[in-house]
Amino acid sequence: MSKLAASIALLFLVAAAPSLASGKRKSLEAQLRMLDPATRLEQVCDIEAMRQIKRDPNSFRPDRAVLAATSNPQTAGHTIRGTGGAFRSKGKWYNFSFKCEASEDHMKVLAFEYKLGESIPEAQWAKDGLWQ
Repeated sequence: MSKLAASIALLFLVAAAPSLASGKRKSLEAQLRMLDPATRLEQVCDIEAMRQIKRDPNSFRPDRAVLAATSNPQTAGHTIRGTGGAFRSKGKWYNFSFKCEASEDHMKVLAFEYKLGESIPEAQWAKDGLWQ
């Protein structure tokens, strides 16, 4: 994931918080629209992965998600799916597989499914582009 994409993901997460003014959300939407559709799809699905995993009755509290961490996902139309996703919770990274379907403009997630996997050994983080 590029630095721009990571920055957009962080901005999206912050802008999605209900306590922020709608003006900031509109600004974020404008920034997302500047991304190519494939990158935008990945970004909105990264955020949805964090939301879904956090809501699930488990002990994880993800603060990052990367759909293409250990393998490249497959995209068909407005759907992206893969088995190489990773999310970070409490300073550790974990695998997950997923399927994410977005709106035609890739600005909204319509459906999201995932399955949690095992923890990723810290020795593998650098190889996969993951960070502390």
